[in-house]
Amino acid sequence: MSETDGGAIIARVLKRHDVKFLFTLCGGHISPILVGAKAEGLRVIDVRDEVSAVFAADATARMSGVVGVAAVTAGPGVTNAVTAVKNAQMAQSPLILFGGATATVLRGRGSLQDIDQLAIMRPITKWATSVRTLAAVEATVQRAFEVAVSGTPGPVFVEVPVDLLYREEVVKEWYMKESGVENATGLGAKALGLYLRGHLYKQFHAPALPITGPLPEVWLPTRSTDEEISKVAAALAKAQRPALVIGSQALVNYRDPEPLALAVKSMGVPTFLGGTARGLLGRHSDIQFRHKRSAALKKADLVIVAGFPFDFRLGYGRSISSKATLVAANLNRTDLRKNRRPEIAVQMHAGTFLEQLARKNSSESTKWGPWFETLREREAARDEEIAAKANKDSKLVDPLHFFQTLETQMEDDAVLVVDGGDFVATAAYILRPRKPLCWLDPGVFGTLGVGGGFALGAGLCRPRQETWLIYGDGSSAYSLAEMDTCVRHGLAPIAVIGTDGSWAQIAREQGELLGDLVGTELRRCDYHNVAEGYGAAGLLLDDPKNVESTIAEAKALAKSGTPVVLNVMINSSDFRKGSISM
Repeated sequence: MSETDGGAIIARVLKRHDVKFLFTLCGGHISPILVGAKAEGLRVIDVRDEVSAVFAADATARMSGVVGVAAVTAGPGVTNAVTAVKNAQMAQSPLILFGGATATVLRGRGSLQDIDQLAIMRPITKWATSVRTLAAVEATVQRAFEVAVSGTPGPVFVEVPVDLLYREEVVKEWYMKESGVENATGLGAKALGLYLRGHLYKQFHAPALPITGPLPEVWLPTRSTDEEISKVAAALAKAQRPALVIGSQALVNYRDPEPLALAVKSMGVPTFLGGTARGLLGRHSDIQFRHKRSAALKKADLVIVAGFPFDFRLGYGRSISSKATLVAANLNRTDLRKNRRPEIAVQMHAGTFLEQLARKNSSESTKWGPWFETLREREAARDEEIAAKANKDSKLVDPLHFFQTLETQMEDDAVLVVDGGDFVATAAYILRPRKPLCWLDPGVFGTLGVGGGFALGAGLCRPRQETWLIYGDGSSAYSLAEMDTCVRHGLAPIAVIGTDGSWAQIAREQGELLGDLVGTELRRCDYHNVAEGYGAAGLLLDDPKNVESTIAEAKALAKSGTPVVLNVMINSSDFRKGSISM
């Protein structure tokens, strides 16, 4: 008989790869994975919706540089996780999702939750595979880690049938009992019994064989990139108006982002940060700019885009002057040239590219003084414009005034998680990420519902730091139940819900263009009372005079170990009128 089970084998591989957390929603198909993980010293974090388990795994991958891991049960457990897996694919986050599955002998025969899961997962993962024998479990999981981080990072799906996760003697008992051959005497029953015993022996005692099935191609540069980086350094030395745009990919797989931050600072190039790269240069930096990026890129004579695709956020490449020398560094050869072909294209990790470029750079940033002066004037003008629009004496809470106050009261090492539309985008104009890897947003997929899972991952990766979760009232309903998860697992984020009773980002444009608000109207709900039902603290803020004191109260509660939901009744605002993306 086998002395171990697939769950224990999986857990040992996870520990070997420095995985600290396993996110899950329990199910009989995957119980041995959870038990095995706990026995190996991993923290098993059980959530209230499978999608949150994968979002949490995504968050830990981004913040720790270690592959995120989640396990969900068969059928609806897997399908509930699909959105989060697709989000991770588009955000290029390395993670592994284990999916339970029906017993190998019952596949396709109508057993509980038996569907073709690989057909669903293949289009949205780097690799989707199913294990068929116990001997293949360890090699498959090991390969999953390699695939998740290699080339362009992304999610991997590993389906593990339930009869490979339990011990052999348990599975044998199930087979004999469920098949009805245990006490049967006919020839048919005996033949079935022999077949099942043979199948069982193959599962548990077959020798380890090479992994079968198609594996993803991992493309690597055919020659050294030193020549290309030297070309970029030469172009930088000649530039009078350079600009650097850094995206999320520059931080992927980074356990320590400080060398990258030092490299960027040493070059002294005017820098714009996006996605997970926000916070790379700290709360304040002389070379970082947050506003008027398109205006800068239109006037720049050299634009370096590192780990940021030419998608809608860069006007599909049209935001960059056609007269500028364009440099792009990206792991993904499609993203490297999609919509706009750079003069110098370097296929490599964007963070590594920047570190190597800094070592070759000989430019004196002082020669860019007039360019910096222009950018700083624009930056200051935009900040003054936003400040002038804030109204601390409005009937309800003005979102600009609220975020201006919050910006001054957040701790210097606070982590920011954002999940929403209009309220969240307003926050992005004002709140300054404090440190590298302390900003989590959905990424290019623009997914609502990331908040609860991301906050879990952030709280676990940064247990001694404040975690602020900025919700719209629409987006909050996707994952507010994860407050219960926070209570059970000793996490204390502060969730701020901007409540205006509307899907405001959509409603503003829909009402003006189509003259009808159908489908966009909500109620000003008592989300703070919902939070208390889950065991968290709930605070209501509906008086502008109490903004500062209520934020302080939320901070004190979180510091004591209590998760908080701060329900902020905000005024309707046209601050972001005309900004909807489609």
